[in-house]
Amino acid sequence: MNAVIIAVLLMIILSLARVHVVLAITLSALIGGLIGGLGFSDTVEIYGSGLGGNAEIAFSYVLLGAFAIGLSRTGLPDFLVDRLQLWMKRKGDRDRDTLTRMLLFLMLLVVACMSQNAVPVHIAFIPILIPPILLILNRLEVDRRLIACILTFGLTAPYMLLPYGFGQIFHKTIADNMEASGLSINIDLIPEAMLLPTISTFIGLLVAVFITYRQRRIYKDVPLSEENHDETKSYSVTSLSLAVFAVVVTVIVQSFYRDSMIPAALAGLLVLFVSGAVKVKKTDEVMSEGIKMMGFIGFVMLAAAGFAAVIRETGHVESLVTNVAGMINGNQVIAVLLMMVVGLIITLGIGSSFSTIPIITTLFVPLGLEVGLSTLAIISIIGSAGAIGDAGAPASDSTLGPTAGLNADGQHDHIWDTCVPTFLHLTVPLFFVGWIAALIL
Repeated sequence: MNAVIIAVLLMIILSLARVHVVLAITLSALIGGLIGGLGFSDTVEIYGSGLGGNAEIAFSYVLLGAFAIGLSRTGLPDFLVDRLQLWMKRKGDRDRDTLTRMLLFLMLLVVACMSQNAVPVHIAFIPILIPPILLILNRLEVDRRLIACILTFGLTAPYMLLPYGFGQIFHKTIADNMEASGLSINIDLIPEAMLLPTISTFIGLLVAVFITYRQRRIYKDVPLSEENHDETKSYSVTSLSLAVFAVVVTVIVQSFYRDSMIPAALAGLLVLFVSGAVKVKKTDEVMSEGIKMMGFIGFVMLAAAGFAAVIRETGHVESLVTNVAGMINGNQVIAVLLMMVVGLIITLGIGSSFSTIPIITTLFVPLGLEVGLSTLAIISIIGSAGAIGDAGAPASDSTLGPTAGLNADGQHDHIWDTCVPTFLHLTVPLFFVGWIAALIL
């Protein structure tokens, strides 16, 4: 009984059964530790000490949540809704509604993709951009599961394919770990090796947009702020300008401090408070509402760090990869399939493709060479198997980020509205096409 497999499967089953994801992760970590032979006391101690692994990220989410609430107090959401309504009324036909939806989808896709490469702010843009446009999405009756797929695609596909921003880090991680495992490669080969796997996720996105979530879905208009919505309705050119300026400052600061979202969130909050766009006496309310909105995501990240610490300590990650090596018997088809399965299990458990790469590369390189796979094929396997769990993993920031924005008004479930849709439309195609790509490259 491998502790990694049992713990990950238990976490998925509990989450799908609507057990709170923090509780599901914690219980799964305890069971995984016990199966891995750590003992209850040691498991609890390791889990507790591992919680700090994502503390900075959790705190960043809270600050970004407060910034999103602050932006809502400036009247920016209502301004966007009113302008869009006015634009649509001029035309007065349903074709305009369709065009508006597609423009919104395209805008979100472009921004999400740019967040990984051109302007590498990662998920920092989501709690800033998404909550203010929820009212627009409601009026257009857009299924938020579709938006989750768009955002998660934008957060994963670009770094898989393009060697810029976070993509550069991902590609360098692959190249460095492959070299450490005995296979030096030209880093320029990685985009070629990852082209087909990335295309597969784009095809899955098209299915989500034009087939699965094409129908209308009704949501209630719930104001983000606890203040009277009529008060928020009154906005001025000055407050709107300051809100936009705060967003620009946040993006600029994030581009300089790429390793942390805290400076960017603080900069945005300071602009809002110092400029008077949000009154200083409202600081407590804004922070409290930000914590209320984003606290869930922060706790999930903390629990995920504890889970990963326990799973690593069992030593069963290495044994899982080793056992797979013993099952292959020189068969390329089975070898690639099992490697993809191992990558999926590990990434779903850890919640980070970047952290999965060093774990799987150690044995995937010699294993691939042993069964006669080409260098391109090995790169494709490692890149695909490393990224395969990002879309759909309950503890991945690629799913937590979209949920943080889409659930700002409490109408979007993390597991069923983000994890399941992104897993089906992005992870499943990546699994099968990544498998096939490794066999034909």
